Amino acid sequence: MCYRILMNLPDLNLLITLDAVLSEGSVAGAARRLGLSPSAMSRALARLREVTGDPLLVRAGRGLTPTPRAVLLREQVGPVLLAAQQLLQPAAALDVAGLARTFTLRVSDGFVDNFGPTLLAHVAAQAPAVRLSFVQKIDRDSQALRSGAVDLETGVIGADSAPELRVQALFRDQFIGVARADHPLIGQLHTLEGYCQGSHVALARQGMPHGPVDVALQALGRQRRIVAQVSGFATALALARASELIASVPARHTGQLRDGMHSFALPFAAPTFTVSLMWHPRMEGDAAHRWLRGCVRAVCAASL
Repeated sequence: MCYRILMNLPDLNLLITLDAVLSEGSVAGAARRLGLSPSAMSRALARLREVTGDPLLVRAGRGLTPTPRAVLLREQVGPVLLAAQQLLQPAAALDVAGLARTFTLRVSDGFVDNFGPTLLAHVAAQAPAVRLSFVQKIDRDSQALRSGAVDLETGVIGADSAPELRVQALFRDQFIGVARADHPLIGQLHTLEGYCQGSHVALARQGMPHGPVDVALQALGRQRRIVAQVSGFATALALARASELIASVPARHTGQLRDGMHSFALPFAAPTFTVSLMWHPRMEGDAAHRWLRGCVRAVCAASL
């Protein structure tokens, strides 16, 4: 079907010939303009007459005069050729300082708190008219990237991630324990016994009953006593700050949120994971999008 459609398309090179013929008003002038022989230009004019169904230029004394259709086409062909030339050439260099655009970033919990202020400052210093819109990532569904509703997304790549997405690693993160500064078990939390003895707030996501921390404990034949479940790191830390609950959260994602609290290394092999930047392939060559990706990478790298 597509092959037949292409076969039925007119020779678009005739637009160049049409523009030359109508601009010059003569076969000889058009031939000189395009570097063709008069006979070759005459054949090209014959093809144009066949394609348009109009004589275009008719004899008037010693010269040629355009038909009404030719006069109309003369006004149209120039802009069409200019538009085609603009389409079929590399994009102009990006003017970052003059860029005015809104980008939507779908980010995992804690990303805005820890990287948002620096990213906003980084972007504003280069492109004052750019606006960033942050939306929270509550699942792994990539439809928003596919539809164009979201420009960039951060998160952990899993087996259920869309295979067509472009991915670039941003940083490694690791789970740590967090409790309020005057927690009654503060001196024992660095031991496995003390950690398991306390009461915990856990992350419950996508209907998963056990997170990576619980899987690591199970490998040791142990389990923690979970008394509350929440959907995000910020909520878990808010509860831990105001109670005797212990939260186990990613270190880099929660740096700002843990201010004033007691953070400690988990007393067992702490789960680690890679946070990546994701985007749809259709945005790969977009200069402004590529610039923003560089901004995100730079900000995350600077926080190491």
